[in-house]
Amino acid sequence: MNDGKVGVLFVCLGNICRSPLAEAVFRAEVQAAGLLEHFEIDSAGTSNYHIGESPDPRTIRSAAERGVHVRHRARQLSDEDFDQFDYILAMDHENLARIKHRAPRGRTLGAHIGLLRAFDGDSDDGAEVPDPYFGGPRGFETVHDLVERACRGLLAHVREQNGV
Repeated sequence: MNDGKVGVLFVCLGNICRSPLAEAVFRAEVQAAGLLEHFEIDSAGTSNYHIGESPDPRTIRSAAERGVHVRHRARQLSDEDFDQFDYILAMDHENLARIKHRAPRGRTLGAHIGLLRAFDGDSDDGAEVPDPYFGGPRGFETVHDLVERACRGLLAHVREQNGV
């Protein structure tokens, strides 16, 4: 959808914990595969709570400990995102419902809208990436593990579906 690139957008509530982490992890996976020029990768939030803010310091710290650099400014999901991205992936059911509610009515969307963990072969159907915001450091580690597995599965899926 985006200049011949595969567009992938990760979405959570505030765009400061889970979705910027997923964006950074997926970008690292794509870069390690030597495919960065074939992708447009971003993240957004369904709310406007943190627009313009940097990711949560705990997200940045836990990612950095694994060699992943999270660089992002929070933004809210926009109408243009539905045209720009091929995959719009929510972290949980609440945000998935918000994305679907926000989707432009009356036209066919080209984007696959779903849950990120649908690409994690080890997860149950409907599995979510839990919000670590109100938890301790271990919550951020767990989220990173879940996101990493799902992003690997997502990359494999995209490569298979798009010949990348």
